[in-house]
Amino acid sequence: MLNAKMLKALNGQINAEMYSSYLYLGMEAYFQSISLNGFASWMRGQVQEELFHAMKFYDFVFERGGQVTLQTIKKPESSWKSPLDAFKNVLKHEQLVTSLINDLVNLAIAEKDHATLNFLQWFVAEQVEEEASVGEIVDKLKLIKNDTSGLFFLDADMSKRVFTLPQKGE
Repeated sequence: MLNAKMLKALNGQINAEMYSSYLYLGMEAYFQSISLNGFASWMRGQVQEELFHAMKFYDFVFERGGQVTLQTIKKPESSWKSPLDAFKNVLKHEQLVTSLINDLVNLAIAEKDHATLNFLQWFVAEQVEEEASVGEIVDKLKLIKNDTSGLFFLDADMSKRVFTLPQKGE
């Protein structure tokens, strides 16, 4: 059974994951609007991944006998100066999500909630992967600078990403 502090924090994380999905949907729309369909496709994968994360928290709350309380999702930004600016924002956002996950881990430790601590380890590893992946894209965009041929090459590469639901236990 989840205690009140942990339940409130997990419900907050559901909202944060839903916001992440909404933010990336806005970024997908931005990339569509500037005809970078590979970047848009990559963002669509992010949208799906963040929804999966939200549902993973959602299901866990119910597994532990808690009640999900949905909250208002704030409006995300909808335009950026450049693809680099957008991805710098993605990196900053993923770093924020990492800090939120770390806060949940710290709370689970303080509350001696071993089941939640165990559950959160998947997200700790996931955030390492998220930050590394986005950091690599930021680095590539910095190298490209204003080279449109490099941008189009990267756009084509970004379209290869396909989100697949992790298997049970992953």
